[in-house]
Amino acid sequence: MNKEAKIAHRAVTLGAVLFLTAACSFGPPEPDVAGEPPNLPAPSVSSSAGNEAEEQEVAVTVLAKGLEVPWGMAFLPDGAALVTERDTARILRVGPESGADGLTVTEVQRLSEVTAGGDGGLLGIAVSPKYATDKTVFVYYTTARDNRVAKLTLEGRPQPILTGIPKSAGDNGGQLAFGPDGQLYVTTGDATDGTQAQNPKSLGGKILRITTDGKPAPGNPVRNSAVWSSGHRNVQGIAWDSGKRMYASESDQPTTGELNLIEKGKNYGWATVDGEGSDPKFTNPLVSWPIADSYCSGVAVLERMIATACLGGQRLWMVNVTGNGTLLGRPQELLTKEYGRLRGVVAAPDGSLWVSTSNQEEGADPAPDDDRIIRLVLSGGGAGRS
Repeated sequence: MNKEAKIAHRAVTLGAVLFLTAACSFGPPEPDVAGEPPNLPAPSVSSSAGNEAEEQEVAVTVLAKGLEVPWGMAFLPDGAALVTERDTARILRVGPESGADGLTVTEVQRLSEVTAGGDGGLLGIAVSPKYATDKTVFVYYTTARDNRVAKLTLEGRPQPILTGIPKSAGDNGGQLAFGPDGQLYVTTGDATDGTQAQNPKSLGGKILRITTDGKPAPGNPVRNSAVWSSGHRNVQGIAWDSGKRMYASESDQPTTGELNLIEKGKNYGWATVDGEGSDPKFTNPLVSWPIADSYCSGVAVLERMIATACLGGQRLWMVNVTGNGTLLGRPQELLTKEYGRLRGVVAAPDGSLWVSTSNQEEGADPAPDDDRIIRLVLSGGGAGRS
């Protein structure tokens, strides 16, 4: 059996067909190179948009295994993914080459500047929109004194551009992503009992918007301030839809997990509010769940579907929104307790979703192949779908 056939066979045996909402019948995808359009069989039945009674199939394939608490994922122009490991402080290159066990995983470098512990360590990673010319990536990591953002060329030494972000054992935020406006967005944790999130002078409990030099971006709510939104407990996932609307997860609140529609200058209530509230000065979540079913981290968008990966809830929540960003129908869950704790979720260049597990951390229950990166392809038409 040749290499490609082995990968195709693995996709059939590992994966599994799950069900969501819309109609189509197809098998798992043929093997393809990450970053290129997937080779999907044509659906046997065309789906009808908006019909929630129909079924949609999801093909699941394990792309990589044997990782240690993978945290951030970002794609290079050649389709390879850069993946951070929180506790080992390694940056890994995943794909686009493949072998009998999935995509090839190669250690790029290990950052000696990182001090891992609790929920801190090497966290988010973002690839410069101008990577083809500047070869720059950005990382978020914990040191002995703070959390910080740095830029580097791969295998080079990190150059800090934003320091002094509060750190703690549990609430460090850590996500990085470039927005549609070309600015770098940074998520932080409150890192206290709730005092930082409402303090406009603190970087804790915020979503920040900065330039690639670490300066407050032009057009921020307050001039010379990096703060874009406030009142957050611990944001670990952000993503934008085609209408440039921004969505973010909210984790580690005592009773409620949230998916928020993030707007410039809005206050999301922590620590006064946990979930929905009645005070008009605070913005209520787009969706909320009991913390036992959520405690979500990564966020990704496919067309008008927002996915958020949940640690304590051990599932993906899939939320459909209308053209103006309001909730459409009920959230649906995927992979519930199938792969344990789910940390990251990103939309790959081919339109599929990549999901990472987080079962090698303290208190989790790792399977022999953990931690893993899993690929999801949805039926029903559109990006990443047949």
